[in-house]
Amino acid sequence: MPTTNIIMSGTGGQGIVLASRIIAQVAFKSGFDVKESEIHGMAQRGGSVIGHIRFGEKVYSPNIPSGMADIMVALEELEALRYLHFLKKDGLVILNRKKIPPAMAEKDYPENVDYLIQQKGFSVKTIEAEKIAKEIGSTKVENSVILGFLSLFLPFKEEMWHEVIKSSVPSKTVEINLKAFNEGRRLGIKNAILAQGVGNTTEGKT
Repeated sequence: MPTTNIIMSGTGGQGIVLASRIIAQVAFKSGFDVKESEIHGMAQRGGSVIGHIRFGEKVYSPNIPSGMADIMVALEELEALRYLHFLKKDGLVILNRKKIPPAMAEKDYPENVDYLIQQKGFSVKTIEAEKIAKEIGSTKVENSVILGFLSLFLPFKEEMWHEVIKSSVPSKTVEINLKAFNEGRRLGIKNAILAQGVGNTTEGKT
């Protein structure tokens, strides 16, 4: 299959490193060649963070060229705008409804980020992952909610996601992380997320 390219964007402290590693491990255990770049930017809390994940029959480079990403998973709204140049023409943005204003912001935080993204020709699916995580019992599983939502757009079995999450998070948090993943996935199904995914992706099998 052609290579599928995923950009992860957000800020330090949102669990992007862990989420990226989980996606890469799920792809690898599902039989794909996988390359994951190191997280770029300032990984401390509040700094801009970006990660690249690529999987397919054979992947030669971990870095996604500008204009070649199939999906961007944006855990923070401003970071989605910052890295839109990575997306291909028909790319998808999974946009977490969360605003974290930069400490040294020179301009007002933009409103209607989803509209601004759509104006540039990209598809947008929004999720309020922090709200869902709070309802589950911990904002620390916000990234697992988003992984569940994302899983509908990737060709991996649901059981494989569960397996990798169990082995990737602290043992005492396995239950709540799985609950968060399942809730994100359930929300995507409830809201009639397109089963075919984007670009070269297909719906995750159950």
